Amino acid sequence: MNPSLVILAAGMGSRYGGLKQLDPIGPNGETVLDYSVFDACRAGFAKVVFVIRKDFADRFHEEVGRLLENRIEVAYAYQELTDLPDDFRPPEGRVKPWGTAHAIWAARHTVAGPFAVINADDFYGAAAYRALVDFFQGSPQSAHPTPCALVGYRLENTLSQYGGVSRGVLDVTDDGFLAGIREMTDIRAGDGQPVAEPPEGPEPLAPDTLVSMNCWGFQPALFEQFETRLRAFLQAGAGEKSELYVADPVESAIREKKATFRVLPNEGRWFGVTYREDKQRALSTIGELIESGEYPERLWT
Repeated sequence: MNPSLVILAAGMGSRYGGLKQLDPIGPNGETVLDYSVFDACRAGFAKVVFVIRKDFADRFHEEVGRLLENRIEVAYAYQELTDLPDDFRPPEGRVKPWGTAHAIWAARHTVAGPFAVINADDFYGAAAYRALVDFFQGSPQSAHPTPCALVGYRLENTLSQYGGVSRGVLDVTDDGFLAGIREMTDIRAGDGQPVAEPPEGPEPLAPDTLVSMNCWGFQPALFEQFETRLRAFLQAGAGEKSELYVADPVESAIREKKATFRVLPNEGRWFGVTYREDKQRALSTIGELIESGEYPERLWT
C-alpha cells in the first residue's frame, strides 16, 4: 500500500503574522505546501491528508486543496478542541489547540496504511520523502515491533537568523534507532556554534547534532498509543495552555517496546518560515533549486 502524507496545518502562525501555510514562495504563487505535495507525489505517496481547523476550512479548500485534487487523493481531518477520548471536555476558557500529538490523532479516521507526518510550514526537500517511501517499502520485512521512522536534520541547517527556535534534539543508538528526544527552546545560531538559551543558562550544541523537524513515518497501530497518552494527559489535568507534543507518545512507545523508530539522517535542504523575515531565504532557496533543475519553473501545469 502506497503511504499517505498527513500535513499538520491547523496553526495560525502567530509569530509569522498570518496564515503562513498560504503565503507564496514560488515564482507562480506556489506555497511550501505545494512543494511538499509535489515532492510526495513523485516519491510515491498516494494520498494527502490536511489536518486543519474548521474555521478556515473553506478558504483552505479553495486556495490549496481544490488545486491538488486532480493530482493526488485529498482528504481533510479537523483538529477540534472537543475531539477527545471518552467523556473528556475542554476546561472553560480553553482556546489553544491540544498540541501536535492531538493533531496527528485527529487524522486517525483518514489513513488505513503507513503514513508520514510533516508540518505545513516546513520545506523538507525531496530526499526526505524518498527516504520515507524506501523505509515503508522495506518495513514489512522488519523484525522490530511496529517499525516507524524519523527524518533527522543537522541542527546547523535548521536555524533562523532572526530569532530563537525550538528543536527536538535526538538521542540515537549506535545502530541508528531513536532512544529519546530532548526538547530544547530558544536555540540561536550563535557565533559559529549553535547555543540554546534555557532558563538555567546557555548551552552550546554541536552544529551536526541531529534534530527532529517533525518529519515522521508512522504505522496506523500508533494511533492507539497516541490515544492512550492523550487520555493520560487529560487525566493529569490539562489546563488552558498545556499541550501534548508528538515526542510523548513516541517515547512512551519506545519505552514500552511497542514501536521502534529508525532515524533517517538527511543532508538535504530544510527551511522554515517561523518568522516573516525567513521568507526571503525561502524565496532564494526555491530559486536556486529551480535553477539547478530540482523543480520546474511552474509546479502544476
